[in-house]
Amino acid sequence: MIALRIHETGGVDKMRVDEIPVPIPAADEIRFRVEAAGVNFIDTYHRSGLYKMALPITLGQEAAGVVTAVGTAVADFRVGDRVAGVRVNGAYAEEATIAAAWAVRVPAAVSSSLAAAVLLQGMTAHYLVNDTFPLRPGQTALIHAGAGGVGLLLTQMAKRRGARVFATVGTEAKAVLARAAGAEAVCIYTKDDFTTAVRAWTGGRGVDVAYDAVGRETFEGTLNSLGPRGMFVSFGNASGPVPPFAPLLLAQKGSLFFTRPTLAHYTQTPEEFKTRVSELFAWMAAGVLQVRVGVTYPLKAAAAAHTALEGRATTGKVLLLP
Repeated sequence: MIALRIHETGGVDKMRVDEIPVPIPAADEIRFRVEAAGVNFIDTYHRSGLYKMALPITLGQEAAGVVTAVGTAVADFRVGDRVAGVRVNGAYAEEATIAAAWAVRVPAAVSSSLAAAVLLQGMTAHYLVNDTFPLRPGQTALIHAGAGGVGLLLTQMAKRRGARVFATVGTEAKAVLARAAGAEAVCIYTKDDFTTAVRAWTGGRGVDVAYDAVGRETFEGTLNSLGPRGMFVSFGNASGPVPPFAPLLLAQKGSLFFTRPTLAHYTQTPEEFKTRVSELFAWMAAGVLQVRVGVTYPLKAAAAAHTALEGRATTGKVLLLP
């Protein structure tokens, strides 16, 4: 079968189309035919070496498809079931395996493409607004990359909790998407200073929380956009890791809080993972959560998908379709 792998870390030129054997599921695993694989920034971190992995490795952790084999100890799934997961062993492939405990059934109302599009980014948005900083009605939130996959979902979920959202985007076309998702105010950061705009929007006070997946480029401006005792939620490194800083800086900026959460710590058990996913699927089935697939690529064009994602040329979710 075809798989997109790296044998050394670096740029997109390190990605190779390899022919490898179809994986045999372990006793507690299932194997499935990948119908759609999610492309996420964490995949680019694995490829570049920012996050260390044993090599060679098939990239990708998020996918949805149809079960083709089950391990001897698996009782909950059968061949032909539609499944999805975010702890996939090599999602950039024609077939992949996953521990059965970390797989979920995809309801009939949700396509494989939408299932692959919502899992990682949807659960990220879910824990950010419900647990990392549980938003309350009337609170204000700054959301960077407001037209990205997480940004669009995060805005919708923040609005569901009664919060007011200020989003940043790079173009007017992206601003349209952010507003449609529920952002009350939008700043095109390539034209205007978002910190100045946030301060004006909040009457000089600053926002209660800032959700920042951009990293290095927005770090200083995000700090300056927070109100007293506000929380800086740094959940990604799209422009590179945030620079080292002294804790005293948080006191000087208003007794701020700073956290660096990851999805793994907010889905520590299969039960927690499935609870979040079931709520996402229910919202999608009810039509109250809109999931945007911005662009799809064939599996062999995974390098182009990474280039587009890293170049901030995408909106919504990026998928590979084997």
